[in-house]
Amino acid sequence: MTETNALELHDLSVAYRVNGRNRAVLRNLSLTIGQGEAYGLVGESGCGKSTVALTVVRYLPRNGSITGGAISLDGQDVMKLDAWALRRARADSVSMVYQDPGKALNPSLRIGRQLTEIFELGGVSGQAAEDRAIAMLNRVRISDPKSVMQRYPHQLSGGMQQRVAIAMALANDPTMLILDEPTTGLDATVEAEVLDLIAQLRQELSASILFISHNLAVVSNMCDRVGVLYAGMLVEEGPTDRVFSDPRHPYTVALLRCLPRGGQRKDHGRLDTIPGFLPGIGATIKGCAFADRCALATDRCRTELPPLYELDDGHGGIRLSRCHYHEQAQALPRATPSDVAAPARKEAPAVLRVEGLNKTYASHGHALRAVKDVSVSLRPGETLGLVGESGSGKTTFARLLLGLVPPDEGGTIELEGKTLAPRLENRSDDQIKAMQIVFQNPDSALNRSHSIRHLISRALKRLAGLKGAALQARLEELVRSVRLTDRHLAVKPRQLSGGLKQRVAIARAFAGEPRIVVCDEPTSALDVSVQAAILNLLADLQSKEDVSYIFISHDLGVVRYLSDKIAVLYLGRIMELGPSENVFSGPHHPYTEALLSAVPKLDQTETARIRLDGEIPSATNPPSGCVFHTRCPRKIGAICEEKEPALAEAEPGHTIRCHIPYAELARLQAPKQPVPA
Repeated sequence: MTETNALELHDLSVAYRVNGRNRAVLRNLSLTIGQGEAYGLVGESGCGKSTVALTVVRYLPRNGSITGGAISLDGQDVMKLDAWALRRARADSVSMVYQDPGKALNPSLRIGRQLTEIFELGGVSGQAAEDRAIAMLNRVRISDPKSVMQRYPHQLSGGMQQRVAIAMALANDPTMLILDEPTTGLDATVEAEVLDLIAQLRQELSASILFISHNLAVVSNMCDRVGVLYAGMLVEEGPTDRVFSDPRHPYTVALLRCLPRGGQRKDHGRLDTIPGFLPGIGATIKGCAFADRCALATDRCRTELPPLYELDDGHGGIRLSRCHYHEQAQALPRATPSDVAAPARKEAPAVLRVEGLNKTYASHGHALRAVKDVSVSLRPGETLGLVGESGSGKTTFARLLLGLVPPDEGGTIELEGKTLAPRLENRSDDQIKAMQIVFQNPDSALNRSHSIRHLISRALKRLAGLKGAALQARLEELVRSVRLTDRHLAVKPRQLSGGLKQRVAIARAFAGEPRIVVCDEPTSALDVSVQAAILNLLADLQSKEDVSYIFISHDLGVVRYLSDKIAVLYLGRIMELGPSENVFSGPHHPYTEALLSAVPKLDQTETARIRLDGEIPSATNPPSGCVFHTRCPRKIGAICEEKEPALAEAEPGHTIRCHIPYAELARLQAPKQPVPA
């Protein structure tokens, strides 16, 4: 007897109705997910990944409709289910975990109420429902679940919120779990914990998984098979390790080249990018959808839609590639020149000098030390990367630099040798325009009611004091420098993709020719192709303008690519500070070691991950001694609990805050040599 697949999509087509017309989003998509299998779906933003997830459970928005094909969920034809049967399928068979748990959880209800409600819908009530809710929180490794049951979503960290969302999704023991970008907003350690949790629960429940993500390394580690989606069509499919190690479609090849791999840095070459843009929804596609962006394309590609060619996966299985020239896919030429001339770094005084910076907030009658005794310096044309878990003080430090919040008395911030006033309103116009910021979310940073021309021109008037012909000339120069075109100036932010909006935000930040730009997670919400373009842009602008960056990110590969120096923060303290390559190659602080071990690898290399117990402690009641000792896997004894270590120089320019001597860290962290046979 043949086992029923957990999910089957057969020639599925979906359209959104826009301006009175049905515009195709998914085009004759077919895929299957076997029982207990994890299937990854990857591709750029706008290719239709989330539409696939919403279509499976018939959650499409009102203007969305299924225009063809069939969906089978555990053998049930989803298209033929009436309203009651569809509700039962959603309650019993399939669950979904969304990208942003903060939006998925009801902010007005306590966690316990939201979780027990699921069991009540299944016929369990009262104390039994509460007991099962607590058991489910234990299952997703939430410590003190009774306390968490009494909290509201905003009282939990992002990682805790995502675990609660997973607990709710698993409460009905689903046979199909859909994960739509479940770790995008999480830092490296929390992401690793959530992925471990999903893998463990998958084994316990024998659940099938549809894992949607733009993080190719995460998909590589989590999924048995992967499908690559482009313009609503499957362009490549096969075992994950084979697709990522030996891609057979030019689009897959191009996606993989966008990643900073093998410790690649801005001084050694630019990341490759994918030229052009995805076809818009409803676009008429006659041949290969990728042809306009593919350097291998011929007239055949532009006029003849390639079928899904069946290829041998090397192990007797089947791979699929929608490319007429799949055997030549890896010969795809680079779209971006790899060689760049590293700028000659001049010996110059520090453009930024911070000494003894502290910030304390009052929190429910307690002192919360968000930043403690931070001292750093930054030269012209240099990038300082700030890394650490959520709650480590990275964004607070950036806000102190910008004058958005005042620091405690005693510390100093100097810009080009002059002391900055603590508050923004007390700084001169020149000091304000000298330090700008690029935010994580350009949607929140750009006024949606104005055109791009107005947004950038306003910054040029206010920051640079330009008008008339001078303003127009500088506007044209800025637009070219961020690789926008004149046609983009007339549109409003809502008409642009995420990557284009971030380019506008960068252009606005550079309007006043700043000396320092704070980049607060500027690429975390972008897919890998757009991320590569933005990172190249930032590197090129830095080389041209000799501007310095404070770069905040939880993606350590991105930080390594762009940064010259790294500061590792934990509970507002610098635990390690030094040249990028020294920090990444080690020996390093045990906290840095744990952060680096949590980063997923694209090649599925087996590396021992260092697990940190529990959450980052509260800054209102930090641990005594070394603040990291409660989670440190290399704690050496009572000295760690009783005495806070100094930030001492381990080697020239490289400082570490740890009681373990540098030579001993080198011995402990040395790669283990294989035992001879």
